[in-house]
Formats: sequence, C-alpha cells, structure tokens
Amino acid sequence: MFCSRFHPVERKLFFATTARISFVRVKYLFLTWLTVLVGSWVLYVQYSAYTELCRGHECKNAICDKYRKGIIDGSACSSLCDKDTLYMSRCLSTLPNNQVYTGSWGDHDGIIRCKLGEVVHYELGEEPEPRREAPMFDKPTRGTSVEKFREMVFNHLKSKLGEQANLASLVSQILSVADGNKDGRVSLPEARSTWALLQMDEVLLGLLLQDRGHTPRLLGYCGDLYMTERVPYGPLYGLSLPWPLVSWVPNGVQRTMDQWFTPSWPRKAKISMGLLELVEDIFHGTYGSFLICDLAAEHFGYTDRHELRLTNARAVVPEDEFRRTMRVLKCETDADCVYGVDCQTSCDMSEKRCREEPVQPNLAKACSTLKDYLLRGAPSELREELERQLYACMALKGNAGQMNMEHSLILNNLKALLWRQISHTKDS
Repeated sequence: MFCSRFHPVERKLFFATTARISFVRVKYLFLTWLTVLVGSWVLYVQYSAYTELCRGHECKNAICDKYRKGIIDGSACSSLCDKDTLYMSRCLSTLPNNQVYTGSWGDHDGIIRCKLGEVVHYELGEEPEPRREAPMFDKPTRGTSVEKFREMVFNHLKSKLGEQANLASLVSQILSVADGNKDGRVSLPEARSTWALLQMDEVLLGLLLQDRGHTPRLLGYCGDLYMTERVPYGPLYGLSLPWPLVSWVPNGVQRTMDQWFTPSWPRKAKISMGLLELVEDIFHGTYGSFLICDLAAEHFGYTDRHELRLTNARAVVPEDEFRRTMRVLKCETDADCVYGVDCQTSCDMSEKRCREEPVQPNLAKACSTLKDYLLRGAPSELREELERQLYACMALKGNAGQMNMEHSLILNNLKALLWRQISHTKDS
C-alpha cells in the first residue's frame, strides 16, 4: 500500500491534514452556498419591491386608454400616448399607488407623477382579488357648460382656501391651464383632467406658488398624470444614508454629517433667502395664509442658480383648512393637537378640544431649520449677529401680541443681514 511507506506518525499527520483540507473545503462550499442563497433572496425581495412600487407602465396604459376613449385630454396626452415624446425614466416611487418617475418631454427634464389604484395583497394559495381602481374621471358630466365648470372650480377653491378676494382671478388662471391645446376653449375631456388634478392638494398649492418661483413649474398633464420641472439639487442639505445605517447613526451625528454636504456659505445664504421669501409670501399672501407643516430638508431643493424650490407642496396647508381641522379635534394633552409634523396648537383642557391658533409661526420653524445650516461656515464678523437674530426668530410665538409687526421686523432684519453679505458676490 502507498500509505505503508509512511512512518506511523507521518501517516497520522497526513490523515489529519487531509481531514483539515476536506473540512475547509466543505466550510467554504457551505459559505458559498449560503452567500448565493442570501444574495438570491435579497435580489428577489428587491425585485418584488421594485415591481410593487414601480408600475409606470400600468399608469401610462390606464391614462392612455381613457384618452383614446375621449374621456380625458390635456396638454401632455398626445405626446404621452400618440407621439411617444414624453416618457418615464427612473422610478422614484415610495408608495405603490403614487407613482413618481424622472421623465423627459422634448427639451424638458422633469418629474412625472401619477395616481394608481391600490395594490391588494393576498396569501399564497388564495385567488388574487381584482385591483381596486382609482376614481373614475366622471366630473364634470356631459352637458356641463364652461360657466358651470367655472362655478365648480370657484366653489372648490373656496372650500380649500376660504373666502378670498382674488378667487375669481385664480379661477381664470386655472381655466387657462385647463385649455391644454390653447384653442381658446376648455373641452369636456380637458375639464375632467383639470378637475382630477384639483382634487390633489399638492397640485393646487403648486399652482398657487409657482408664479412666485417657489415651486417647480407645471409643464403638462393628462388626466391625473402631470409633469413638473425637475429641481437639480436636493435635498436642501444632508446625505441620504442607506436604510440599514439609518437606525445605527445617532441623531446628533446625523445632524453634524448633514452640514458637511452643503454649498459654500454665500450660496447657502442665497438659498436661505429663498426660504425666508417663501415664508413671507405665504404669510397673509394673495390667496390667504398658509402653514408649512413639514420643514424636513427632503421637501426642498435648489436650482443651478441656488434658488430655493419647494419640491413637496403637500408640506403646505391653507391656514383656513388647518383651523377647521383643529377645531374638531379632541384632546387630552397638547401632544394630541398636532397636524402633519411641525404644526401644533394647544389643548383646551376645559373643553377637551384643540385650539385653532398655531403655537409657532412659519418663520420660527424656518429659522430653526436654518440655524445649523447658516451658522456653519458663516463669516466670523457676521456670526454673532446672525446667531442673535436666528434665536430671536426661533422665539416667535403664534399667539403673541403684535405678532404681525414682530414677524415682519425680524424677517426684514434677517433678510437685510444676509443680503448685505451676498449682494456684492456673483451668487447674488
């Protein structure tokens, strides 16, 4: 035998070495198999999540089917459904029934949004239920005149914004948008698309604010699918961490990291001016007052010229609607009187209902958002005065006496301070 040539000690060593090599091979084979299994599972989960969230083809098919049947029409319908010059690119959706894509339309890059019916889940072995359809485009009905449609729009705006002196001019502006093919008249399919868009608060508020340059401009629509300008830089500041790391990074460390990924200070000052001007324009503005109820950085972006844009108009709510909501809200403590993320009132303990008056005005919340953003990298000769004004701004209360005068004074002082620093730079 071959092994008989070995000394007994050598033979034991040989078999021990062979066994160790075999064990290592089995170990690596098992680890390789486990890696493939876990990798396949991760890919499957990612693919399943993608197919659940990203259903742009369904959205386009549903919209174009209604367009070809003559139910809806709009400025983007022909390009989307006939010419194929408007198309969706990268999926940004975070909810299955709210489709969001980057898109292109001729020379324009933009963001395309579309509503879909709910996805109904089912267990293996069960028959899948039919998909719940999104609301039909059934208003206005056939035979509705343009004047009747104008009245419908007026009443809808009144219910959202309250009694405002300039509602008639806003209705005319919306009817101009509704005339998608610019033939001087609003057809029934165009009116149905416009009515569907107006049911989405973010579209209505976007239209209200786009004339002042605070929101991305509406480029076109078809049914309740619409495209807005793409804001090239966002969020306002910070770094979007992968989801496995979010829970492991302390909030303090996250806030510090956020300030590392920002433009130079003069550019930050110009962007901040944009936020202050937004606050100014929605405080007793043309169509009433509005509250910003979520000032998270991801709801804002900025252009190549460092002009601020509100990229999520759902963060803004008409004050009239806010007060109506809080008026009927029951409470035990102040913590029960919260609307969105950042809008809060106090609890009337005797009535067990929330008060209508917001605790903090928009300006105080905006200054809280800008404090770390502006103070980091601020010129040394400016820092002390800037910090003093920001803290005075953050101390504003919604129910303070002479709040309007105090609000205007602090806002103007802060804008003047920033403007003095950037007016002589190319970033101004």
